[in-house]
Amino acid sequence: MPFFPLGSAFAHGNRVLGSPQVMETAARLGHTLTQIALAWLLSLRPNVRLIPGMSPICHLKESMAAANIELGTEARELLASTA
Repeated sequence: MPFFPLGSAFAHGNRVLGSPQVMETAARLGHTLTQIALAWLLSLRPNVRLIPGMSPICHLKESMAAANIELGTEARELLASTA
């Protein structure tokens, strides 16, 4: 069963990637919006397994790099206020 916690990439006006909290965190940490959103999901629980969909190889590399992003307490609290 498909589950899109970040919203479908095909949907217009993605609420997660368009949130001020995600945009602020991405700008401050120097990562893409998608990387911050994926890093946030990974930081929520140690057993979270993401299967990001993508077609070009550059999107796969970008998504995989999210696993190495360290979100501090301040960033996680700011992102949690998105929910």
